[in-house]
Amino acid sequence: MNRAAAYLLSTLHIVQGRFEDRKDRGATAVEYGLMVGLIAVVIIAIVATLGEQLAALFQGVSDELPDAPAEG
Repeated sequence: MNRAAAYLLSTLHIVQGRFEDRKDRGATAVEYGLMVGLIAVVIIAIVATLGEQLAALFQGVSDELPDAPAEG
């Protein structure tokens, strides 16, 4: 095998490796995107389910706090 053929094969191997890495990174990015979307849906569902109860709880705590002193 001459030097040009060896150089061509090694270059082809490097380029092929870079494309394979990008393909894996893209799949990983999609998986992370799906996980983030699922977490967002779960948070929205919990807030929608418990939203009124949480608002009542915070309002009760707010009502029990003393009024702030007037600035002056």
